[in-house]
Amino acid sequence: MSFLMGFTAGLLLITLSELGDKTFFIGALLAMRHPRRWVFVGVTAALFVMTVLSVLIGQIAALLPIQAVKWTAALLFIGLGSKLLYDSALMDARGGLGDEQAAASAAIRTQLPGVHSFGLIPAFAQRLGTRIAFRAFALTLVAEWGDRTQFATITLAATHHSLGVVLGATLGHSICTAIAVVCGKLIAGKISERWLTGLSGGLFLLFGAIAIVESL
Repeated sequence: MSFLMGFTAGLLLITLSELGDKTFFIGALLAMRHPRRWVFVGVTAALFVMTVLSVLIGQIAALLPIQAVKWTAALLFIGLGSKLLYDSALMDARGGLGDEQAAASAAIRTQLPGVHSFGLIPAFAQRLGTRIAFRAFALTLVAEWGDRTQFATITLAATHHSLGVVLGATLGHSICTAIAVVCGKLIAGKISERWLTGLSGGLFLLFGAIAIVESL
């Protein structure tokens, strides 16, 4: 697969999937309480680490027979896309992003006590700015693990150019994080969760269809 295709796939899929996601609101809520630049650094660093780990897992999966990998990728994309479209159909057409924002608030409230008090933060992160960045990093890393975007990144990396996926997904995460820390609260009530979920589901199905065509 070409670098450009991997980059484009990673950028589109991550940007649409992460906008309004739980990690989006973790960044937005933290930015309301702390300097935005440190929240941005912490959240983006966590998402970059998660992206690299996901791509490495995808590269390991790519060692399996190529046809099996492509068909598995197609089924995963179609399964995730169908689930997102089903969830979208059940949502209130006027609904905002309240559920994801509530999940983000709960994640912040129920974080490890040591992290909350900075008691578990290593020596290098004792300054205020790095403490904030480390808190954002830890919260985001935990929230992102097992998320649908992690599985999407793993699947993309198994069938596309790994460096392209890393750079595209990282850019997508950075765009969403920047939007979150700058105007997350403002747009929370303006964007329809149903619309975002349906659009993401359609994109997953599109990638699933592409994977099927490539497998035939």
